[in-house]
Amino acid sequence: MERCAARRAREEERRVRANAREYNEKFQYASNCIKTSKYNIVTFLPVNLFEQFQEVANTYFLFLLILQLIPQISSLSWFTTIVPLVLVLTITAVKDATDDYFRHKSDNQVNNRQSQVLIGGVLQQEQWMNVRVGDIIKLENNQFVAADLLLLCSSEPHGLCYIETAELDGETNMKVRQAIPVTSELGDTSKLARFDGEVICEPPNNKLDKFGGTLYWKENKYPLSNQNMLLRGCVLRNTEWCFGLVVFAGPDTKLMQNSGRTKFKRTSIDRLMNTLVLWIFGFLVCMGVILAIGNAIWEHEVGVCFQIYLPWDEGVHSAFFSGFLSFWSYIIILNTVVPISLYVSVEVIRLGHSYFINWDKKMYCAKRRTPAEARTTTLNEELGQVEYIFSDKTGTLTQNIMVFNKCSVNGHSYGDVQDMLGHKAELGERPEPVDFSFNPLADPRFQFWDPSLLEAVKLGDPHVHEFFRLLSLCHTVMSEEKSEGELYYKAQSPDEGALVTAARNFGFVFRSRTPKTITVHELGRAITYQLLAILDFNNIRKRMSVIVRSPEGKIRLYCKGADTILLERLHSVNQDLTNVTTDHLNEYAGEGLRTLVLAYKDLEESYYEDWAERLHRAGSAPEAREDRLARLYDEVEHDMMLLGATAIEDKLQQGVPETIAILTLANIKIWVLTGDKQETAVNIGYSCKMLTDDMTEVFVVTGHTVLEVREELRKAREKMMDASRSVGNGFSYQEKLSSSKLTSVLEAIAGEYALVINGHSLAHALEADMEVEFLETACACKAVICCRVTPLQKAQVVELVKKYKRAVTLAIGDGANDVSMIKTAHIGVGISGQEGIQAVLASDYSFSQFKFLQRLLLVHGRWSYLRMCKFLCYFFYKNFAFTMVHFWFGFFCGFSAQTVYDQYFITLYNIVYTSLPVLAMGVFDQVQSKSDVPEQRSMEYPKLYEPGQLNLLFNKREFFICIAQGIYTSVLMFFIPYGVFADATRDDGAQLADYQSFAVTVATSLVIVVSVQIGLDTGFWTAINHFFIWGSLAAYFAILFTLHSDGLFQMFPNQFRFVGNAQNTLAQPTVWLTIALTTVVCIMPVVAFRFLKLDLKPELSDTVRYTQLVRKKQKTQHRCMRRVGRAGSRRSGYAFSHQEGFGELIMSGKNMRLSSLALSSFAARPSAGWIETLRKKKGSDGSAAGSPSATADKMLKV
Repeated sequence: MERCAARRAREEERRVRANAREYNEKFQYASNCIKTSKYNIVTFLPVNLFEQFQEVANTYFLFLLILQLIPQISSLSWFTTIVPLVLVLTITAVKDATDDYFRHKSDNQVNNRQSQVLIGGVLQQEQWMNVRVGDIIKLENNQFVAADLLLLCSSEPHGLCYIETAELDGETNMKVRQAIPVTSELGDTSKLARFDGEVICEPPNNKLDKFGGTLYWKENKYPLSNQNMLLRGCVLRNTEWCFGLVVFAGPDTKLMQNSGRTKFKRTSIDRLMNTLVLWIFGFLVCMGVILAIGNAIWEHEVGVCFQIYLPWDEGVHSAFFSGFLSFWSYIIILNTVVPISLYVSVEVIRLGHSYFINWDKKMYCAKRRTPAEARTTTLNEELGQVEYIFSDKTGTLTQNIMVFNKCSVNGHSYGDVQDMLGHKAELGERPEPVDFSFNPLADPRFQFWDPSLLEAVKLGDPHVHEFFRLLSLCHTVMSEEKSEGELYYKAQSPDEGALVTAARNFGFVFRSRTPKTITVHELGRAITYQLLAILDFNNIRKRMSVIVRSPEGKIRLYCKGADTILLERLHSVNQDLTNVTTDHLNEYAGEGLRTLVLAYKDLEESYYEDWAERLHRAGSAPEAREDRLARLYDEVEHDMMLLGATAIEDKLQQGVPETIAILTLANIKIWVLTGDKQETAVNIGYSCKMLTDDMTEVFVVTGHTVLEVREELRKAREKMMDASRSVGNGFSYQEKLSSSKLTSVLEAIAGEYALVINGHSLAHALEADMEVEFLETACACKAVICCRVTPLQKAQVVELVKKYKRAVTLAIGDGANDVSMIKTAHIGVGISGQEGIQAVLASDYSFSQFKFLQRLLLVHGRWSYLRMCKFLCYFFYKNFAFTMVHFWFGFFCGFSAQTVYDQYFITLYNIVYTSLPVLAMGVFDQVQSKSDVPEQRSMEYPKLYEPGQLNLLFNKREFFICIAQGIYTSVLMFFIPYGVFADATRDDGAQLADYQSFAVTVATSLVIVVSVQIGLDTGFWTAINHFFIWGSLAAYFAILFTLHSDGLFQMFPNQFRFVGNAQNTLAQPTVWLTIALTTVVCIMPVVAFRFLKLDLKPELSDTVRYTQLVRKKQKTQHRCMRRVGRAGSRRSGYAFSHQEGFGELIMSGKNMRLSSLALSSFAARPSAGWIETLRKKKGSDGSAAGSPSATADKMLKV
């Protein structure tokens, strides 16, 4: 990694001089090198160790290691702790280093991109990281912008250029940027090399839509705005080249200012385990104190009498000091309640779960050849606890592809295809698409399924012709024809491009335009219309119109816009047609399509001349220009004649509505955070079924001030409370909420609500004094959509929910504008889509389609959570059962810190005898069969996901139950053999009770009991489970007999003194009866409790398993699923991502090349055989739409 900018003092303003590196370097501005990695070679070891020792357990084991190095108190060898500790630290460090290596690799890939920099009057290839503030760089078409640039000039007229900002705000529609006039003529490198202007502007900030500055050049100053800036992350489109002056570089760019820091993520189970380790350490200290006091008392009362036989160690001169040393000895002996192997096992299990995700063929996208990838191994079980999902829209929920799907013309609906029986054909039953091969200018990618519309065009239906004539004329699309017949449309918004493409395929081809004309090929005949006026779109008008003069001299206004606006402006003679078209609009809206109404109006020559004169005066007015123009637009756009309506499908990714529906049933709340406009986001909300007409209310918050936003949120809460009171819930509203835990009665209200809030309103809602009110209102709603939000606001919303709700959050997105929220959420998911790989590189998990999210959570997440909880419960149980025997033994050995088991058993218990069976359960237990339900049932019954959200399977209560069972087992494990051995004798009549025989009996009982217990806990038996469980038992007996063998005694007589003890002990029937009795008494209560619980209080998973068994006995019944249309409120799809001002730009001619100012007169290719090849077919004129009653618009602007 090359040098990157260091932190500097906060800037008040930025001064940048072009072509003056020495001048700019004195300000120590950041270079263009970016850094998203956490470590480097020098900082890796200290920083990583610091992070790892934030884990309480690691600090705890380090402390124990230090104790074991003190010979006076150590009763176990130091290597029993240091080896596992180093192993855990090493495994974690290697994993972290690997993750950071890929971040470094990504940084290097970006930093080493090539850019053309003007140095010494010559363009030179430089790496991005070597670009400096004040450099002039050249960009070419389809290149990424390397830094935040002031646009100086371009290949387009008047210094215009087109950019795509998907990496910044998620929008893929083109936007226009323009150089200031004084620099737009600097078209060659010699002029640019002499350019020495100085920019004084605002300091680096994260506001994507604002920029303020001034250019000083040749003793003049020129104001600069956001329209003059090209931001890093944008892509240059439809522009051959442009030059820009670097103003902000690297970490100072707005893209990087909106990227959050890489955070160290821990799961809730990790945090809980930290707490439990502290509690266990407290419990350990209490046991040590009790045993130390016992040692001091015993030494004072009894041990002092046996000093001749049992002298105190050197340096011990009192019973009190003996007790003090005994305390530390017992701390070391009893530390196995939390062995270091627990953390090794957890990491191994998580690694296995990650591989299961990577290997899942059902999450593999064959089209893109992209598998799912777990990019981290530390968060798998948290996938089973998600409560809030924050999703981007563009590229995440949608494919960002607009398709002309249906239309209504003069009361006839086109787009539905009927089968032989006259029923609507489903998608899989559709015939071949309409054949447009007769049209040489048709777009081969366009598809339409209803041939009757093409027949109407060919038969000369005047209404259909006028319909497509409107679509070919009323727009702001630019056409580029690189060779004759090869048309490329530069559409400002993808929906407008879809409409013009539809007209093109049906024979009305928009060919070219000048500031005053539009040329259209109508059914093969070139016709040039005089363009008199463009009545531009804006968010208030929600419509656009053009006024054209036909070659015959007739003046006509064509208008398209939102149905809620346009239907009010129709002539009264359209009433019957309006009713039919309204029914069609309801039908289209019910299918989630974006609707648009088309109308026209003929204008008298005299009226138009008078109106045009008034328009000219209004356009030249120094004051209230916009208001005057709006009044004139409104005047002419009345008494229009209805032509019909269009329905565009903003194609969702496959399976999005079903995925959202299933996740909602799993009690997961989904919030959409998008940079798109409100209309777009709301429409997608309806399409993916987040918003429905069955909702009680949809609140829209659009306030521009703090007071307005507060009032709108208050009204929304009051409406929800009033509705709840009206059904008798009787809640009392609490105005103030605890900041520690948000527990609002609003979350229990009756009815379903949704909240839509704009970015400027959200900025106020996220302020400290209003954030709780906003969150309370939002959490009471079933769906939340935040529009026009910046990347930083996305992260702030996620952080707000994390702060107050204490819920597990997941953020999913596909673009660089989603990186900040992906890093902020507990779990970040990146979709490898069309907006680059920045989101994937910052994510914890990645795949190619949103629909895989349900499998990631409901199958892999749920299974990982269940496995981890079962593993932890069993692990704490077996270690308390193992360790607490030492505590009971202390009361019978004079509190001398003598261990029950030999040193080798203590060392091998967690490493060999019990580690592999629990790992097999944690990794290979597929959580199906008798213990749970198969994977398909996990998605059929989403409520099975709720135990993870409520943290039911491993919490403080479950932990205490586990240690209680472990303590209960340890009591029986010690006292049953103790009681038996008190009076038992061998076969030869000798006393059975000796220390080594007792140790072997207790150890054997322990291994058998915990093996039987894990057998009960294992739900899905595989060969691996059998091998590990029975193999561990076999290994125990093999090692036990080996340690007591003659061979080892002869090689190491001082280490293995008890020759033949194991063989002699286990040869006694009394010992085996004792082991059997201990096993039965320990296990039977567990079996009885589970049986009674299943019978008396079954869980949902038990009910599902029972249902499965019943279904298997019955004949399989196939259900036929039918599509059900939704009748209800319509949503206009017009110009959702459209920008105001394009019409004025076209009319001014600024975006036209000089060669385009002449009328385009390409020879029309004759379409031979149009009429001759026409084959008349039988069929209806298109399925008549049903007429569901239009429901009231639920979109309430509070």
